Amino acid sequence: MDGYRSGFACFVGRPNAGKSTLTNALVGTKIAITSSKPQTTRHTIRGIVHRSDGQLILVDTPGLHRPRTLLGQRLNDLVRETWSEVDVVGFCVPADQKVGPGDKFIAAELEKIAKRTPVVGIVTKTDLVSQQQVAEQLLALQNVMDFADLIPVSAQDGFQVDTLSDLLLGKLPEGPPLYPDGELTDEPEQTLVAELIREAALEGVRDELPHSIAVVVEEMLPREGRDDLLDVHANVFVERPSQKAIILGHRGERLKQVGITARRHIEKLLGTRVYLDLHIKIAKDWQRDPKQLRRLGF
Repeated sequence: MDGYRSGFACFVGRPNAGKSTLTNALVGTKIAITSSKPQTTRHTIRGIVHRSDGQLILVDTPGLHRPRTLLGQRLNDLVRETWSEVDVVGFCVPADQKVGPGDKFIAAELEKIAKRTPVVGIVTKTDLVSQQQVAEQLLALQNVMDFADLIPVSAQDGFQVDTLSDLLLGKLPEGPPLYPDGELTDEPEQTLVAELIREAALEGVRDELPHSIAVVVEEMLPREGRDDLLDVHANVFVERPSQKAIILGHRGERLKQVGITARRHIEKLLGTRVYLDLHIKIAKDWQRDPKQLRRLGF
């Protein structure tokens, strides 16, 4: 195909800079998990934007931060590894927050790859502020590093999402599509299901939990004798009994709610009815223990 481009892009930015929401807006379906809690994306979920003139594969990285635990360190290594493998990087900074030390920390890391890989500055969440503030944020971002391009967008109301898609695609190498048409992500279904459960478990929970929740889908199989029902057995791991109590809620009400929400999203993702069996387990200090990190998939 003449002039057809295909390649990889990733969005980086502080936790909660709107990276996953932007991925979903570009792909047009919910694949990366979004939560108001920072640090919810753990896996490199790829969203695939299929266009007549190219294919843009979005790799979602965890937010880069100054690590405090072994898990934090592993996540950061994962981020840098991803950056070195993509064709273009989008650096997301929300319009409603001042450019801070966290952003400058990331920019300093990005400078190291900017010679090889174009970095596009993206001001996200423009729907939350005035045009004047968007303009000021673009100027502030310009001073942080030398970008290949700068663009304001809003995933919420679709402002400039298509323009961003054009811009990123233009920076990809020419070449044939890398994935068959119709595919939206190459993550195994079990990983996506685990992420949806994790997202439901995080909703409305106090701030001490995000890092401490891991979900492992033990098995996913069709119910015997029925092709319209899938049995999903999953364990939600936390580090302490007090956290278990938070997720369980009064008389198990909260866990029930988590199950209902997660099941709805899983059924939508897989297009089939689901029986979801959830258990909460305690894995003491799993974020600091290499053996447990491996067992939980990190």
